[in-house]
Amino acid sequence: MLGWLKTINPEIDGVTGSESNPISTTTSNSNLVYFKDQAVYVDPDPGHSIQAVYEQVFGVEWTAEAPKMNGFAQNAERTLKGMAETVMNGFRPDAVPVYKELAENFAVCDRWFASVPAATQPNRLYVHSATSHGATSNDTKQLAEGFPQKTIFESMEEAGHSFGIYYQYPPATLFYRNLRKLKYIDNFHQFDLSFKRHCEEGKLPNYVVVEQRYFDLLSIPGNDDHPSHDVSNGQQFVKQVYESLRSSPQWEEILFVVIYDEHGGFYDHVPTPVVGVPSPDDVVGPPPYNFKFDRLGVRIPALLISPWIQPGTVLHGPSGPYPNSEFEHSSIPATVKKIFNLPEFLTKRDAWAGTFEGVLTASAPRNDCPREYIYIRVIKLNTVKNIYNKHNFLYNVNSTLQSFNLANS
Repeated sequence: MLGWLKTINPEIDGVTGSESNPISTTTSNSNLVYFKDQAVYVDPDPGHSIQAVYEQVFGVEWTAEAPKMNGFAQNAERTLKGMAETVMNGFRPDAVPVYKELAENFAVCDRWFASVPAATQPNRLYVHSATSHGATSNDTKQLAEGFPQKTIFESMEEAGHSFGIYYQYPPATLFYRNLRKLKYIDNFHQFDLSFKRHCEEGKLPNYVVVEQRYFDLLSIPGNDDHPSHDVSNGQQFVKQVYESLRSSPQWEEILFVVIYDEHGGFYDHVPTPVVGVPSPDDVVGPPPYNFKFDRLGVRIPALLISPWIQPGTVLHGPSGPYPNSEFEHSSIPATVKKIFNLPEFLTKRDAWAGTFEGVLTASAPRNDCPREYIYIRVIKLNTVKNIYNKHNFLYNVNSTLQSFNLANS
């Protein structure tokens, strides 16, 4: 999503086009697949289970060796013939124009890792509780029962601070069992009904979570960028959130963070950290891998937006609290704890994770932050994909895309 931003800001640890993966990691003369900038639409979904991630990172299905980041193409071809080209492609900055503008006007973190080398829900759990309580997969039984660990929401409440969750579909934060208690019902708000209004009225809580649409419902498309969803819908969603925040009287009090839960099976060249990562709570994952939660997942996109951030900022690795600390999802509860002076950490992981309040370097809030991001792809890539399927021919999607001024349309 962000790798090709290096062409705009060379300080970003992105891609150059010289990066490659072999089709086979065990064949010395294997064909190489080079990373390109031709991403337009992804369907079906590349593998990103714990088994798939290990092959992507190490080149084999399971090992304790140092990460080589050379198994993405191989794993993709194992999933579906021809998928190597999909996972070895990224979006040109002009294809994700909202991210391009946010990166140019605010900050990109180019060293933020998934908390677990595994699938969606375990990583989302770390965002608010700094542990997945042993989960390494999207186990529906566990999710239905709910996870018992304490969250940053409860820490905020105990300290007398407010929180709010704005959701479009049933919120994934309800996978925390404690948040299902009746006393928290007023902390949940339907996004389309409440978010913009609360922004305009200056009534946003101290800690706000916005949850997007994770799946299609009838004619309403998902907007979470998860294949096979059209990323233009995700761009419009981030645009909507940003412009609501920007118009709020609370704008000068806001730090807006956009992150992904995991890498989705797509290539990255930065090795995943495997040394000195603490298990959050000494809970071990299920057989056959018995994962000890002592290494991180693949790097993920992260944008930080605030009038207190200088334009074009690139946030690399953290400066502490430990020599080997990294930015990962537990950095969010760690930073919230630091900003609000909360009394205790949730686990050993957020006590270790880097915090990002240091990105707020402006001496005063900027008054030049854009009020509207006007350029959005409005010809839907999934519409073009349907044309592919109907007529069974290839077409240059990029040549058909146009940009329109949504603010005036």
